[in-house]
Amino acid sequence: MNIKRIISGLTLFPIFAVILIFGNKYVFDVFIAIVAIMSLHEFYKAFREKANPIQWPGYITAGLICCIHLIPNEYVLPSITLLILMNVLALFTQVVVTSLKRNITDIAISLLGLCYVVFFLMFAPLIRDSLNNGRILIWYVFFAAWGTDIFAYFIGKNLGKHKFTEISPKKSVEGCVGGILGSIFFCMTYTLAINAIWNLGISYIYAFGIAVFLSIISQIGDLAASSVKRHCGIKDYSNLIPGHGGLLDRIDSVIFILPFAYFLLCII
Repeated sequence: MNIKRIISGLTLFPIFAVILIFGNKYVFDVFIAIVAIMSLHEFYKAFREKANPIQWPGYITAGLICCIHLIPNEYVLPSITLLILMNVLALFTQVVVTSLKRNITDIAISLLGLCYVVFFLMFAPLIRDSLNNGRILIWYVFFAAWGTDIFAYFIGKNLGKHKFTEISPKKSVEGCVGGILGSIFFCMTYTLAINAIWNLGISYIYAFGIAVFLSIISQIGDLAASSVKRHCGIKDYSNLIPGHGGLLDRIDSVIFILPFAYFLLCII
């Protein structure tokens, strides 16, 4: 058992929980902007031996998460679309004005970091503070991710016999199925609790579907992060968090879930 991992988790989780539960929308926006900037830095740094990403558009865009609730709700998604287009324009403009000192690989990795880290993370404040009961519903994202990780680890470790993919040799089919069961258990338990406490009337069939879908997306996100690290020849994105690796190592599966969860939770 990794003592550093446990201490880091026990230290960081209360800070995160306090901000998530008690912080107003502007505090939470700033918090997510900081997380986005730090995670994007780790992502770009991972490719330092493979490419030379154009970083400044990503950092500026990540910082703009601070302002996401200054935009009326009906204009948020169009604004995100415009930001994507402006970033593509900025990246290619830099290639032009620097006379091809950056190549298409640099642009591709720059844009991938923007989409994968920054734009996906933008949906965290949108879920929490733009949806009805968002402060309650956003916990589905974390319970799906945590349930998947915990059950996948223990079931895979004790019952895993069939290798799932070469991307992550330790992952097994049994672990993946266990992850889905873990997500179902956590999300259904949470649904029972919030329906009893706040009388939200959330359909258990719909909650079951969300749990299964988000668990699958979470596992794809985890494997996507593993494929990036294998390509870059690194074990962790950084050593920022003792026992855990980098910030991006801790939130890779959650990042993948966020945009899909937003559109699913809009239906609720």
